[in-house]
Amino acid sequence: MIYVDPTILERVNKWLTPFFDAKTQKSIKEMIAHDPEGLEDSFYKNLAFGTGGMRGIMGAGDNRINKYTLGKNTQGLSNYLKEQFPDQTIKVAIAYDCRHNSKELAQVVANVFSANGIKVFLFSDLRPTPELSFAVKHLNCQCGIVLTASHNPPEYNGYKVYWEDGGQLVPPQDGEIIAKINSLEYSDINFEAISENIKLIDAEVDDTFAAASIKNGSFNTSEKAKDNLKIVFTSLHGTSITMIPRVLEEAGYKNVTVVEEQAKPDGDFPTVQSPNPEEPAALKIALELAEKQGADIVIGTDPDCDRLGIAVRNNKGKMTLLNGNQAMVLKTHFLLEQYKQAGKLNGTQFIASTVVSTPMMQKLAENYQVIYKEGLTGFKWIAKMVKDFPELEFIGGGEESFGFMVGDFVRDKDAVTATLLACEIAAQKKEASSSMFEYLQSIYKEYGTYHEHLVSLVKKGKKGAEEISEMMKTLREKPFTEIAGSNVIRFEDLQKQEAVTFPSKRKAKLDIPKSNVLIYYTEDGSKIAMRPSGTEPKIKFYMSVSTKSTGDDAVTQLQHKIDTISTHLNIS
Repeated sequence: MIYVDPTILERVNKWLTPFFDAKTQKSIKEMIAHDPEGLEDSFYKNLAFGTGGMRGIMGAGDNRINKYTLGKNTQGLSNYLKEQFPDQTIKVAIAYDCRHNSKELAQVVANVFSANGIKVFLFSDLRPTPELSFAVKHLNCQCGIVLTASHNPPEYNGYKVYWEDGGQLVPPQDGEIIAKINSLEYSDINFEAISENIKLIDAEVDDTFAAASIKNGSFNTSEKAKDNLKIVFTSLHGTSITMIPRVLEEAGYKNVTVVEEQAKPDGDFPTVQSPNPEEPAALKIALELAEKQGADIVIGTDPDCDRLGIAVRNNKGKMTLLNGNQAMVLKTHFLLEQYKQAGKLNGTQFIASTVVSTPMMQKLAENYQVIYKEGLTGFKWIAKMVKDFPELEFIGGGEESFGFMVGDFVRDKDAVTATLLACEIAAQKKEASSSMFEYLQSIYKEYGTYHEHLVSLVKKGKKGAEEISEMMKTLREKPFTEIAGSNVIRFEDLQKQEAVTFPSKRKAKLDIPKSNVLIYYTEDGSKIAMRPSGTEPKIKFYMSVSTKSTGDDAVTQLQHKIDTISTHLNIS
C-alpha cells in the first residue's frame, strides 16, 4: 500500500469533492495510485508569488498552475480591487503568451473578473508582456494580468499581476492580496462569466504601443545606416513575432531576416532545449544563419518578449554573445550619451539596476552625474523607483538577466523597445566604421574591464526547496571571511537588512526591503551575491570581477578569477 502523508491527504481530499471537475479528479486519483512523489509535490504547499509573479508546473493541486489556483487568485484579487477602488468602474487588462493552456487560462481569469462585475480588456491573441504593461496605463485600468512563465520549460505557466501604474506588484501590496487569496476556499470562486463585461482588444492597442516603442527607441539614425545594418531575429517560438518585426520595419530597418523555423509560436519550443536567450544554445540556429548571411547583429527574445539576447561580431569578425550586464552597459552608456549631446542632463535624471547586476552601472552614473538607484532582483523594483520619484526622469536601466527598460512609457522590462535601441546602436557604430563590440571595448578602456558570471544550481521539488533553504541558512550563519584568497571587506544580509564591514566588524542598517539575498565584497574588487530564484527551483550565485587592464589578457585574467571563486564556493 502506498503511504501518503495525512496532512497532504487532507488537502488532496478537498480536490476530490464535486466542486472540482472530473478531469481534475481523475488526474489526482492516478497520482494517488501511481505517483506518490508527484502527489506530494502537487499538494505540499500553495503555489506562491515570487520575483516575477506566480509560476509553476501545470497540473492538478494546490502547488500547480490550473484553473482553480488561478481562479482563486483572481477571486481574491477581485475582492481586493473592490476594496481599493470603491464606487469606481474597475477595469483590468489581460494578455497571454504562447504556452500550452495560456489562452484557456486567460479566458478563465477573464471570466472570474467579469463574474465579479469587473470590466475586462482581453487581448484577442497572444501578445508581448511589455504591451500588457503599456495597455494597463493606456486603457486606464486599475490592474493587469499576463499569463506567462517567461523562459521556464514547457510544462510551466504563470500569472503576473500589474497595478494601475503599469508596474508589477511589490510589498506590502502583494502581501495584502495574498492574504486575501488565502482567506478564500476554492468554492468561493465565481466562474460564471458575464460576457458583456469582457471586451476583446487588439489593433488599437498594437498600433499605439508600436508607435510609442519607435518614439522611445529611436535616436536620429540615418536611413543609410539603417539600410546597411543586417539583422537576424528569432522569437524562439514566442510572442515577440507579433511586434518586433513590425516595429523594426516601421522604424526603417528593412534588412531583417527572421529565423523561420522558430517564428511560429509553439509552447513546446521544439527547436531549443530551453527558450532562454541567456543560454547560448538557444540562439544557435540564429547564429548559424547570421554567419551564412554575414549579418551584423543577432537578436533573440524569450517567449513573453521581455528579455533579449544580443550577439555581435567581435574584432576577429566572429559572432559573439553579449551577456546581460554587457548589453545593459552598452544601452545605458548610449542613452546617457544621447542625453548629454542633447543637453538634457540637468541633475534630475536617473538610471537603475539591481543588487546582483554589474557595479559598472554605478560608475556610469557617477561619470555622467546622474542619480543611480539600485533595487532588489526583478523589474518590479525598478518600476517602483519610477513611481516613487515622479520628480525625476528615468533614462533607462536593466538587470543582468537580459532585461532592459527604455524610459517610462512601459514599466517592465521590454524587449521590443530594447531591440530597436540595440539596432540603433549597431547601425550608428557601423556607419562610423566601428561596431558594438568595439564600442564595448572603448567603454572598458574608460572604466576598466568588468566580467560577470552566473551559476545556477537546480534543486527540484519539495526536497530541492529544503536543500536550498539549508544552503542559504548555512551561508548566512557561517559567512566567508575570504573568498578565493581575497579578504571579505563587506558582507550584506538583505534578509536582516544589515551590512557588516571588516575587519572592524562594524554593523550598519541597509535601506532596502527584506529579501533572501547575501552579498560579499572582497579586497580585490570582486562582488559575489547568492539568492534562491523566485521563479525557478534554483539557487543562484552571481559573480562580478574587474580589472583596470583591457583586451584579451584582461578577459583571460578575469575568467581565471571567476573559475577560482566558483571552486572556492564549490559550485564549479
